[in-house]
Amino acid sequence: MALAVRGCTLALVFITMWLLIQANIDVCPKGDVTALPSRVISLGSAVNISCSLKNNSSAHKLILYRSNREIASHRGDSVSVQVTHLPLGTTLFVCKLASAHRAESRVCGVVVSVGVVPEQPQNLSCEQKGEHGTVACTWSRGRDTHLYTEYTLQLNGPKNLTWQKQCRENYCEWLDLGVNLTPELPEPTFTAKVTVTNSLGNSSSRLSTFTFSDIVRPLPPWDIRTNFPSASSSRCTLQWKDEDWVLLNRLRYRPYSSKFWTMVNVTNARGKHDLLDLKPFTEYEFQISSKLHLYKGSWSGWSESLRIQTPEAEPTGTLEVWYMKQHISHNRQQISVFWKNLSVSEARGQILYYQVTLQEVTGKKITLQNITDHTSWTCVIPRTGTWTVAVSAANSRGSSLPTHIKIMDLCNTGSLAPREVSVNSEETQRAIVVAWQPPKKATSAVQEYVLEWKSLHPEASMQPPLNWLRVPSYNMSALITENIKPYVCYEICVHALSEGGAGCSCVQGSSSNKAPLSGPHISAITEESGGAFVSWNHIPAQDQMGCILHYRIYWKERDSRSQPELCEIPYRPFQNSLPMNKLHARVTYVLWMTALTAAGESPQGNEREFCLQGKGTWKAFVISSVCIAIVIVGIFSTQYFRQKVFVLLSALRPQWSRGIPDPANSTWAKKYPIVEENMPLPWDWIQTAWCVPEEPEPLAINEVLQVTPIFRHSQCTKWPERGRGVQGHFTSKDDIVYSASSLLPSRALTAETRQLADLYKVLGSRDTDSKPGNPANPLMVLQVDYLPNHEGYLPSNIEELPPQEAPLMDPLEELVPQHISLSIFASCSLHPLTSCGEKLTLDQLKMGCDSLLH
Repeated sequence: MALAVRGCTLALVFITMWLLIQANIDVCPKGDVTALPSRVISLGSAVNISCSLKNNSSAHKLILYRSNREIASHRGDSVSVQVTHLPLGTTLFVCKLASAHRAESRVCGVVVSVGVVPEQPQNLSCEQKGEHGTVACTWSRGRDTHLYTEYTLQLNGPKNLTWQKQCRENYCEWLDLGVNLTPELPEPTFTAKVTVTNSLGNSSSRLSTFTFSDIVRPLPPWDIRTNFPSASSSRCTLQWKDEDWVLLNRLRYRPYSSKFWTMVNVTNARGKHDLLDLKPFTEYEFQISSKLHLYKGSWSGWSESLRIQTPEAEPTGTLEVWYMKQHISHNRQQISVFWKNLSVSEARGQILYYQVTLQEVTGKKITLQNITDHTSWTCVIPRTGTWTVAVSAANSRGSSLPTHIKIMDLCNTGSLAPREVSVNSEETQRAIVVAWQPPKKATSAVQEYVLEWKSLHPEASMQPPLNWLRVPSYNMSALITENIKPYVCYEICVHALSEGGAGCSCVQGSSSNKAPLSGPHISAITEESGGAFVSWNHIPAQDQMGCILHYRIYWKERDSRSQPELCEIPYRPFQNSLPMNKLHARVTYVLWMTALTAAGESPQGNEREFCLQGKGTWKAFVISSVCIAIVIVGIFSTQYFRQKVFVLLSALRPQWSRGIPDPANSTWAKKYPIVEENMPLPWDWIQTAWCVPEEPEPLAINEVLQVTPIFRHSQCTKWPERGRGVQGHFTSKDDIVYSASSLLPSRALTAETRQLADLYKVLGSRDTDSKPGNPANPLMVLQVDYLPNHEGYLPSNIEELPPQEAPLMDPLEELVPQHISLSIFASCSLHPLTSCGEKLTLDQLKMGCDSLLH
């Protein structure tokens, strides 16, 4: 840019000076400034600058300036100075007149140009583009002269033909003569020369000699086309158009994704050539160049690129297949089959679908087939039998060979599990290095290793669910780079495969780690079993920044300045709670959590306050009380349990509180158990008793002197012993004494009383010395036995009462004999008729027949 500005300035100065000379205008009326020996000098020369006034005047002072810097001065009518070491280019010198009372005025000036002699032009060459083009020559001009320079190109041909053209630009390196050469003459010879001239001298290039074939360069071929005969994927016919004089062509082609070309030279092609080694279903790029002579001349430029895709062919190679196995019930399992896409060279076309065949090779010979356009397939099969999977890929021209794989448990053989599996991060390559040791006992049985890795959070990393890499059995390490992202944790499993089984070992790893961006969030703290139970939410996947190794739970007393205590637990993805027994009761604590990776510890999560109560809360007490009450009410709502509880409570009753004589302890009950069910009963009084609903008339009994039993002890009859039932009730003879009592009144009994008497005759008159039908002597001393009733107790010797006719029974009301059971517990509350120690008389007793029928 600076050179261009300098050139423009120099040209403007010369044009101005030339115009002034032609116009004969005196531009310096006060004086002249001269430069000797010349205004144009070569680099390193000296120049004398002189300034003189036209009117002689010694009263003024002349001053010379070089680029506004004073270099000389003199009081008089002239001044002169010699200047050396001027730079290349132009330098302006100005002469000014100074007086005592006026400002300086310009007298005149001069421009001095410094340059060099032109160098000899080099590398002269000429060229004609195409059969209708013109001859143009180029050269290297050498260094810049910094002066006005002219270039002259001269071309001499046969028959003294000369063409010449000039260029008056300082930076001229190319000229077009405008001449079109033809091959009509038999190999004519041409010469070219360039001459450069400036004020300091001139220089000419060497002669360049050439023929028509040497300088004519054909135009690039055009209209390129391809054709694939019979839809062949490897044979291609390439066609193009070219100039008539062209004798030689060269072709280059390559797959569009490659950087390397394949070159082919063709002679007398006449615009057509066949290529036979192309790859199927591959996009190629083609270019063609031309030349007029086999040995002379230059190649044309490359034609425009033609891009085209070859036809498809049947796929080659086999798919790489892997699988996952999961038990979903006792007799079913889920099989997920995965495979990788074929490479472009193996697919040899657009894969339209994959065919998956799952076959049971033993037993029922079950076969399942599926066609899918995905790279995975899942199905549910029985857990019995031996299963194999075959997967093949298909395009429009055919299918690849199927890949067969046997389905087996990948981790069922512990002896095949690889040992000492370790992972190391490779941050520079975004990769993970996995190393392991072979199994101890089954090293020779291992056929190959399979590395399997998947992200612990696939929804966050947006990666395929499963990746795998097959490793030969002699390698004990591998570098995994496929679908590996930084700061993502992966679960990596190494499978050792043999003919009869497989074993595996798994670890976690990542290509790079950072300290987690946040800590776990404590969601709840509850009190359980006298301790605290802490629950938390895991760190979001995008904040984990690698593999979490541990969680830490910190706690300290509220408002305490001491260092917090901590508990470190291994990280498990499915664990989100932990019981803690290190907190003291009735102390308020502040708890928070952090997470650790291999790179460091995360900031703390949220803080949570908690106070351990040390005992059950009122809610737990109320809930347990309600549950116990519901259970008790449920138990006592059943009659069977009520009776059992009442018997238990009666057995635990103290003797002093038992005021009612127990009929079970009587001699009669001892001799005649009530379980005897074959005793006949007089149904006439039973029916009468049932038929009389109203309250009977009071019975008037005359008192007579009669011996009655009096208990020796002050307390009433004892309760039955535990486990003896009704038959075990008795009263010992030694405990009975006799006393006189008033006889009953001799008045007639009511019908109800008579019925009761008859009943007592049946139940109470049987003795070991008496027979049925022979009532005992009423004057003899009687032991009094008591029979229970819901209304009180009656003595068993009521048969001594005066007889009376029983009322007639309605024959329509006769009943079928029923089973009679007597219980020591009445249907209503039992109260003694008299207090302990008093005499028991019939006017104090009432007895119905209801209790005997139930």
